[in-house]
Amino acid sequence: MAKVFLGFMGSGKSTIAERLDKNYVDMDVVITERLGMSIAKYFEEKGEASFRQIESQVLAELLSQDIVLSTGGGVVISEANRKLLAKNSPNIYLSADFESLYQRLSQDQENQRPLFLNQSKASLKRLYEQRLPLYEAVATQIIDVIGKKPEEIVEMLS
Repeated sequence: MAKVFLGFMGSGKSTIAERLDKNYVDMDVVITERLGMSIAKYFEEKGEASFRQIESQVLAELLSQDIVLSTGGGVVISEANRKLLAKNSPNIYLSADFESLYQRLSQDQENQRPLFLNQSKASLKRLYEQRLPLYEAVATQIIDVIGKKPEEIVEMLS
């Protein structure tokens, strides 16, 4: 089974996954390669419903492998995905409060996320609040990442 990292954008899913396993799989990268375009462009052209179907297919394929997996922040939106994740263990939710995440996202010049750039802080906070119980529902482990260095988090998982 896959070791899955869940959480809102900026929580450190890819950072922790990569430190845990250099050969980790970034689900967004797999989806982008499969689509042949960015997720944002696909959303624009085909819509969210179509994207979520592809996301569920990719998630099902990846969960059957013995890998470390960094998911997209919205993977828990789909009920189908939550059902897939409920059958998997471990699902590690990297938890952080909204203000800390917002600050991280504001300071991240390297990884400019379209969802962050195109929405108000209030809209992002609503999105965070909607997703929070979904992350918690499928998590088999919750780690509060605020105040912890990536190495400390990896140590907690080893």
